[in-house]
Amino acid sequence: MHEFPDRLDRSDPEGAIAATAKRVSNWGRWGADDVIGTLNLLDDAKRREGAALVRRGVSFSLSQTFDTDGPQKGWRRRVNPVHTMTDTGLDAERNVQGFPHGIGGADDFIAMPLQASTQWDGLGHIFDHGNAWNGRRAGDVVTSMGDSVTGIETVASLIAGRGVLLDVGRALGTDGELPDGFAITTEHLEATIAAQGGSARVGRGDLLLVRTGRLTRARRDIAEGRGWGDYAGGAAPGLSFTTADWLHGTEIAGIATDTWGFEVRPNEFDEAFQPLHQIAIPHIGLFLGEMWDLDALAADCAEDGRYDFWLTAAPLPVTGAVGAPVNPIAVK
Repeated sequence: MHEFPDRLDRSDPEGAIAATAKRVSNWGRWGADDVIGTLNLLDDAKRREGAALVRRGVSFSLSQTFDTDGPQKGWRRRVNPVHTMTDTGLDAERNVQGFPHGIGGADDFIAMPLQASTQWDGLGHIFDHGNAWNGRRAGDVVTSMGDSVTGIETVASLIAGRGVLLDVGRALGTDGELPDGFAITTEHLEATIAAQGGSARVGRGDLLLVRTGRLTRARRDIAEGRGWGDYAGGAAPGLSFTTADWLHGTEIAGIATDTWGFEVRPNEFDEAFQPLHQIAIPHIGLFLGEMWDLDALAADCAEDGRYDFWLTAAPLPVTGAVGAPVNPIAVK
């Protein structure tokens, strides 16, 4: 087991990233041709284990909405979804659709960045010094035609199994929320597991959900007339860079949070942009979920004391995409 670093040299992101990548790299672990990374750890036995957790049959959608009222502000052309009707009830009433014997209908389409709302980051989303997952050249993986190697469609049937919620916001925060800039360390994760009990154990092949309370706070701001503020891209609680060894060592298959960027923001180095992404995706091969709505599930888990469940979270299989929308469903 790796020793987890408990402090960072804020002035040396390059050194920290290089050293961490060397420690936690999964390159070649599942062969030179691997395209699914840590989802190799989510096998049939883990899915049977997850399915056996359904007892009450209550289900929770973990997705935010996909509409123009979302949090995006246009950064790097990330805007909120635009929903347009191409056929309407009014068209049907006026009989201008060209259908026979009175039948009418409605049709619509949506235009959106694939990472505008609840989504998975694919393995072609982030590179380290021009290297993609499993040591491939980034330019050989993703071109203007899309990700021809690790496109999100390669995992469309795989992301279903035992889900575990670590409600760090409720365990360690104030009124269920962590403050912006709070870096969740390995010690915080382990303390939350201990507080929640045996059903919160985290291990090989699990799909881990980490609630910070950041979305809860954003929703309160909206209700009080302040809007989304800086939810998209601004300061937020999140995973510390120092958790990279834990994320690797626990052998989880995927991890998702209720924040825009998964890791703590501002990041923990003097000059950095998403350094934990730079390790987790191209080196560990770990699937990251962002902007998941964990509040209703968290409330139920707190009430019944069980923090594991069946989770199915298939991304929309957009061929060649480096990320995709998802409507995750947790069933207890």
